[in-house]
Amino acid sequence: MSALSPLNRAFNQIPKRAEKQESPQLHETFVDSGVVDVINTVDHQVIYGRRGTGKTHALSYLGSEVAANGDLALYIDLRTIGSANGLFDPQSAPITERAARLLVDLLGQLHESLLNAVLEDDSLMEDGRFVEKADQLIAAITSVRVLGEVEQTAEAENKTGVRSGRSLEARLTPQDVRVSGKISSDASSEDRGLHRETRKGTEQISLNFSDVAKALRELGGTLSSRRVWILLDEWSSVPRDLQPYLAQFLTRCVLPVHKFTVKIAAIEQQSNFRTQVDGVTIGIELGADMGAHVNLDDFLVFEGNEERARSFFQGLFVKHLHSIAADTSNSALAQIPGSLVSAGFTDKRAFDELVRAAEGVPRDALYIAAKAAMKAGQGKISVPLVRDATHGWYHGDKMTGLTSLVEARRLLEWIITEVIRGKRARAFLVNSADSRDDLLLALFDARVLHILRRGYSAQDHPGERFDIWGIDYGAYVDLVQTQSAPAGVLPIFDEEGVEAYADIDVPMQDHRAIRRAILDLQLFYGVEGEQGPDLGQQTEAPAEAEPVG
Repeated sequence: MSALSPLNRAFNQIPKRAEKQESPQLHETFVDSGVVDVINTVDHQVIYGRRGTGKTHALSYLGSEVAANGDLALYIDLRTIGSANGLFDPQSAPITERAARLLVDLLGQLHESLLNAVLEDDSLMEDGRFVEKADQLIAAITSVRVLGEVEQTAEAENKTGVRSGRSLEARLTPQDVRVSGKISSDASSEDRGLHRETRKGTEQISLNFSDVAKALRELGGTLSSRRVWILLDEWSSVPRDLQPYLAQFLTRCVLPVHKFTVKIAAIEQQSNFRTQVDGVTIGIELGADMGAHVNLDDFLVFEGNEERARSFFQGLFVKHLHSIAADTSNSALAQIPGSLVSAGFTDKRAFDELVRAAEGVPRDALYIAAKAAMKAGQGKISVPLVRDATHGWYHGDKMTGLTSLVEARRLLEWIITEVIRGKRARAFLVNSADSRDDLLLALFDARVLHILRRGYSAQDHPGERFDIWGIDYGAYVDLVQTQSAPAGVLPIFDEEGVEAYADIDVPMQDHRAIRRAILDLQLFYGVEGEQGPDLGQQTEAPAEAEPVG
């Protein structure tokens, strides 16, 4: 392999994960897709997005922005909370004990973040009231109690002793006669009592929500006009059965405090904010306790808004490359012209192909560009190189994540057969109610299916709403040069049944029938249940191209 050009080497040096970068770099390399205006509010919010959509980057950028305005930004990565045995092993302790451990660890990190804020802010360092209230927070989260039996033992002891003696001594000499005698007696008595108490039980953490809420409220009261922003990243890394308990703590202790704002970054399909415990609902009610949520998956899909997606990804690469140039003093890299496309790609079509292949996921774009740049060597990235890199990324990363999800993988293979080969399209419609199907969501979470638009409606389906789903670029790129190549994004048919294809901008009230583009999941489950075909062995579409639904 030939040596890489400075630009292609830089494509491979771009950090793919936000936590690998320092805070100044995160701020410098952040490209706003429009999300900052939505999340930079004092409202409590959940920020949804699949892996790689930029949740961590957005939270970090928000933290730097509010800190620049004088507020306190406390960023906490929930992957670092608690021990593996204490949280993930249900056999290690009752769920309430595991939840208490989680909350105490969380509050401990919160307190540590507060202390760091004090050390970096002279005004807080000199504010005795703030420091005092921060210490009271620690006192509220460190109480311990012992649950179990108490054994009491009482002992008594009495000792009495008497000792006596007599002696007679006589001495005769020519000059004197001497007789002496001695009688002695000694008596002693000792009484001793002993009380012993033994506790037999398990030491457990005791967390009083009222004390914690009071400590946080009084802490906020010392801040005058300043606000505390609690930024909780990687919510979905917390075990699902513990998430509602963490949510309940936030609802009871943090969300009502006037000076606090909470932002949570989570993967929607892996989040569990609310549940029933002994007939009582605990957790966060989205839309009520937290007034709004944002979904980063809706921002950067190419078909949704080509110009916005293109502009975002170009800005993403340019900022990262400039950051690398500043760190490495790479003069050749620093002289990259303003147009990244002409510097690193054979033409505009190659860059658009990269944006399309990323399917709205920035981290996927970075990985695909790195792979394509590696193959380009001293040359520029071309369309075939983008396709080859996407194919490798799809099979090497995305499909690997589906190894244990057998049924989800079978559904994906069935959709590929029905949609790409059968309809020569790469998108389909799913009734909005069916979009919550567990297998579909598993494929969406794995980034092999994507939602291109929500809430599509059609005239011949009054009252129904559909979501437009697309199959990942990597799944159909092998078919691009074959007779099964997709002819368009969405298969549609006119009133005479003549087949046509449309891009994503089909009118919301379209006169052409879309019933043949609807994916009927019951057909998959019905065939699966009654006939049980090995869908993984299907390679050709049915002879008669029947409707997908």
